[in-house]
Amino acid sequence: MEHLIEGRWQSGADHFHVCDPANGGTVTHVPQATQSDVAAAVKTARSVEDSWAFVTAGERATMLHAVADRIAAQLEPLAAATTAEMGRPLASSRDSVRAAVATVRQYAELGPLHRGRSLMGRTDALDLMLHRPRGVVAAITPWNDPVAVACGLLAAAVVTGNVVVHKPSERTPGVGYLLTRCFAEELPEGVISLVNGGPAVGAALAGAAVDVVAHVGATRTGRAIAAACAATGAKALLENGGSDPLIVDSGVDPRWAAEQAAVGAFANAGQICTAVERVYVHEAISDAFVVALLEQAGRLRMGPGTDPTTTLGPLVDVAHRDAVHAQVAASVRAGASVRCGGVAPDGPGAYYPATVLTDCTDQMAVVHEETFGPVAPVMVVRSFAEALSRAGGSPYGLAATVLTPSMGHAQQAVYELPVGTVKINAVFGGAPGGAAQPRRGSGQGFGYGPELLDELTVTKVGHICAPPPTAPDQRS
Repeated sequence: MEHLIEGRWQSGADHFHVCDPANGGTVTHVPQATQSDVAAAVKTARSVEDSWAFVTAGERATMLHAVADRIAAQLEPLAAATTAEMGRPLASSRDSVRAAVATVRQYAELGPLHRGRSLMGRTDALDLMLHRPRGVVAAITPWNDPVAVACGLLAAAVVTGNVVVHKPSERTPGVGYLLTRCFAEELPEGVISLVNGGPAVGAALAGAAVDVVAHVGATRTGRAIAAACAATGAKALLENGGSDPLIVDSGVDPRWAAEQAAVGAFANAGQICTAVERVYVHEAISDAFVVALLEQAGRLRMGPGTDPTTTLGPLVDVAHRDAVHAQVAASVRAGASVRCGGVAPDGPGAYYPATVLTDCTDQMAVVHEETFGPVAPVMVVRSFAEALSRAGGSPYGLAATVLTPSMGHAQQAVYELPVGTVKINAVFGGAPGGAAQPRRGSGQGFGYGPELLDELTVTKVGHICAPPPTAPDQRS
């Protein structure tokens, strides 16, 4: 494990270690960046900013396709590192790497197509709106999907002519190291740098002389970054926490609805930005839905991500597992009923079982806050209108899912729910390239799709007039 600073892979005097969430053993030792390391990485990026900005979009795209080839060739090491550092089942980790390859190729194709427009001005002049790179992008990437999410930010930044200083999560630095190598081996020296470390390193990078801070992670961190950017003038591009609701309308098959809820709440042990965090189910089908959801939870096999029979891996670490359990325990003290799960198993590892809670209220932390674990709090509602109102009453605004047989209810949900993404009759999925703006505590700016290219560029207006005619006695 090394940093990439000043175009050289290098270690440092201080190190920290990462533990395997499945058994508590040490996965790797990681160099801890200092403030001077961060400053040197930013200085290096700034030194190549102009030269990289004038490389043609087609040339940058060709390099990105080569990066995608390298990531594809590193599928097994990247997937193994993901599973070792954050616990995801290996098959799911492989799928994430494949998604990352597709993401890099998507931006390699979109980059040369990112265009400005001409304006209708005077006939003796040209008026143009042009996109230019912002400059130095600090990319602070998450641990819960450390390959695919990072690739979106890194590829979009590079293809638009920006230079990048990458700080992966301190929980998945091995993944960040392998991924950054794939980029660095195909890009000119200095276009991408890598610094490792925890919150102090992230804070130093967010407060440095950069032009964009792109962050995917917790809301508290995102707000600190926004404050730092307000002081420096950098653009903050944030996708932060969520407490995404699932509305189960009357008239749907309760067993199918329970299958959707289980996927949404328990996939990746609930450690997905758009996971189902709270469920509002119509009273007409609530009993049958809960029974079916308990059956779904009971079918999950908890174990290490390296075991091919595992369908519920551990949480990223014991500290996070304890935080999830603290929310569950607080909800039980406030009156929630544990229908399954709710107890951390003895022994090593950061395991937590699929947990279903009923008799929940909107004031409970497990409903009001982001839990980010395999927990499904269920609340019964009397009408679709009540479900919409309660689903929208959250400090977050990332996404929501509605299961309904009513086209009218579907349209109402899309227009009225105060979130960036509304999914109808499917908890996950959607066409590639979709982009939405999160609201409230969930962040700001487009983090995906072609619109991400707009976020990472500035628009300039050019007004070009012909020079005046040369006087006759000045002609050669």
